[in-house]
Amino acid sequence: MYRNTYVEINLKNLRSNVEKLVNTYNEYLYHFGVVKADCYGHGGEEVVKTIVEAGCNYLAVATLEEAVSIRQYLKDIPILCLGIIDIEYLDVCLENDITVTISSLSYLKKLLERDLPNLKVHIKLNTGMNRLGVNKRSEFNQMVKLLKESNVILEGIYTHFYSPLDEESNAWQYRRFKEITRDVDLSQIPIIHLGASDETISWPKYPESNGCRLGIAMYGLVQNTTIKLESTFSLHSEVIQINDVCDATVGYNGAYKANGQKRIAVVPIGYADGIIRKNTGRYVYINDKRYQIVGNICMDMLFVKVDNTVKVKDEVVLIKDNDHILEIAKHLDTIPYEVICSIGKRVPRIYIK
Repeated sequence: MYRNTYVEINLKNLRSNVEKLVNTYNEYLYHFGVVKADCYGHGGEEVVKTIVEAGCNYLAVATLEEAVSIRQYLKDIPILCLGIIDIEYLDVCLENDITVTISSLSYLKKLLERDLPNLKVHIKLNTGMNRLGVNKRSEFNQMVKLLKESNVILEGIYTHFYSPLDEESNAWQYRRFKEITRDVDLSQIPIIHLGASDETISWPKYPESNGCRLGIAMYGLVQNTTIKLESTFSLHSEVIQINDVCDATVGYNGAYKANGQKRIAVVPIGYADGIIRKNTGRYVYINDKRYQIVGNICMDMLFVKVDNTVKVKDEVVLIKDNDHILEIAKHLDTIPYEVICSIGKRVPRIYIK
């Protein structure tokens, strides 16, 4: 951490969030901790271990690389890969006890051509997201039949609600789920997980479901909840130089014009770290006071318009807490997920217990 720029991860708050969620939604037997994308930008091993210790009894990732990385330090926790794994790498899943998502009949047929005894799989149902999954009842029926006749284990089925806060679309997707699965005895399928964070928090548990996927909620970034969830992610740097300018331009293309006398602080973080140029105009905190980013953000540095109270080596908080993340997301015309996932690996993660 030679440039004093880092992400601070509050593991105490993370643990508290997960414990509250698991205890509040204890009607579910399976609480999937979704730890893809380096735990939504939080980092790897320390965060994953905290999530498991706090009560999640299954993990979900996006890629096989993520799953294998976790398996190096957690040997027993089940891990579901939500993305599609190329057929040629399924032996890696078997060797590392990674659960595989099956999203089509054609993929399943190719999988069954391999000798993969006791490989665990979950069938993904497409109930309206139109990303991955099977959306025809006849295809789903055939997939279940083929799996029952094989030595591959059908451990679960799941779907994903594309607009979890909208009651009408949710009801429609649930009807689609019922339609696709109506010929199958779902009581014979050990795990059924339908909802992710917002779905789990906003609506009652569906009768068929015994699992829920906790993603962004673990990190406190959901608004529709009566549970008090804590902030877990903050981004810090420092002032490395202060320039007093008068009627001059600042940065690339002279994008900021100082009319009269201005003080400009230079901070060693930029778009290569995930603070994209669109962050210009939003606010950071120095000594608990708000200051505005000005000028074009550089690859490795940015400019903040400050006052005479700011000194070189003062801490700059670029992401303060969850409320600030929501404010930044609004400024960037995006969602909180993107704000935290965009902070690159060049920025060290420091874990506070």
